[in-house]
Amino acid sequence: MTDCNHDCSSCSSSCDERKENPGIEQAPMNQFSNVKKVIGVVSGKGGVGKSSVTSMLAVASRNAGKEVAVLDADITGPSIPMAFGLKDKAQGNEEMILPAITKSGIKAMSINLLLEDETDPVVWRGPIVGGVVQQFWTDVCWGDIDVMFVDMPPGTGDVALTVYQTLPVDGIVIVTSPQDLVGMIVEKAVKMAEMMNIPVVGIVENMSYFKCPDCGTEYKIFGESQIEDIAAKYGISVIAKLPINPELAKACDNGTIENFPCEELQDMAKLI
Repeated sequence: MTDCNHDCSSCSSSCDERKENPGIEQAPMNQFSNVKKVIGVVSGKGGVGKSSVTSMLAVASRNAGKEVAVLDADITGPSIPMAFGLKDKAQGNEEMILPAITKSGIKAMSINLLLEDETDPVVWRGPIVGGVVQQFWTDVCWGDIDVMFVDMPPGTGDVALTVYQTLPVDGIVIVTSPQDLVGMIVEKAVKMAEMMNIPVVGIVENMSYFKCPDCGTEYKIFGESQIEDIAAKYGISVIAKLPINPELAKACDNGTIENFPCEELQDMAKLI
């Protein structure tokens, strides 16, 4: 590339020079950890329910009998502790950090488990945020884990690049909603995954419809979905279309996501 600054850490292009000099190596797994599979949960923009889908996937995988962990990489907007009702701070010593454990046995790490007050803002620049995410991988004693879900921040910025380059990501799940604008952003996430040679496991369309509790009629609140066209264009599966469900929002707010039925994601959880 003619405008290359030879710093691969600031670029996601897959060029010949990157192949010869990758710039960033994968971060070593904590010596007390054995994570068999890492799945990133991403969205092109905020507000589509990425963290709730991450939580439901973790619960569905746990219900399938797997040892599950959630790494909350959304440093400036962490919501995993609230969804699981985690209030106690993470513990540790000079050698390692111990993750919090939910009622059903899911291990979790989030910046909110380290802050003195969960409402304290994280006012850090990109490199520091990326460094913290990497430390959640290298310094946390995860133990034996069948699948780890990484709740990514929205967009295709620093943290996504850090995760793709330094963690052994086996695949990503893209979360979207039916609007055309979101569909365009989905393509950005798909293209970034292709550039980083990360396979897309599938797409979950959240807030796809509202089902009337009285008559059972389904209403497309945000319009007709276009996600099948995007999925077909890139050869990706649409895993599930999740309805607008006030009970899901209530479960996330009350920290009882583990009690919420996740039937639409059970099949996927078994395959991951």
